[in-house]
Amino acid sequence: MATSSSVESCTVETSDGVKLHTRVFKPREEEEVKDNMVIVLVHPYSILGGCQGLLRGIAVGLADKGYRAVTFDMRGAGRSTGKASITGSSEILDVVSVCKWVADNLSTYRILLVDLMSSVKGAPISGSAVDQIEPVVGYVSLGYPFGLTASILFGRHHKAILKSPKPKLFVMGTKDGFTSVKQLENKLKSAAGRVEIHLMEGVGHFQMEGPAYDSAMVDLILEFIASL
Repeated sequence: MATSSSVESCTVETSDGVKLHTRVFKPREEEEVKDNMVIVLVHPYSILGGCQGLLRGIAVGLADKGYRAVTFDMRGAGRSTGKASITGSSEILDVVSVCKWVADNLSTYRILLVDLMSSVKGAPISGSAVDQIEPVVGYVSLGYPFGLTASILFGRHHKAILKSPKPKLFVMGTKDGFTSVKQLENKLKSAAGRVEIHLMEGVGHFQMEGPAYDSAMVDLILEFIASL
């Protein structure tokens, strides 16, 4: 499929020396960039096969619409160095490091963090990074795992994003096998700041991360950006 965007690869080094393979997707012409917003996309849990390749369709879609999008392999994934952690604690630093690199090198003061979750062990890492990065102005979760097992494993990540005052959008399929609509709504009752929920009727958890839904995810992200 033809695209009006281009992609560049680079390496971002974290403060603990891990080198992260990073890609920047953007419109082919500089004048086609719509505004200063940069979308940083975070892939699913590395230990279960998560990598930035899963985000390519969404990143290309955003770039084709005039936005710059950044993907990266977290430590231990793809061509990045380091080793993945069991609870996602080390990966928080990966998210923070990439966002700081984006702010410094892409001359932006507005970053939107987008998490793609792949399972109950999706390790909602970005939630713990949101308030550590000043340029981050909002957060989007595509399939956030709020079920019982995820709460036990990653409860501290949940608490971090729920207490953040920054605007948040949670997208979930009504047939999600890891988190029910009721669980999502109950969890978000205690969330600080502006919170939005978008339910994909009849869609399962793993369907949402497939290429068939990339276009829908792009549209939802763009709608959220327009509201910020």
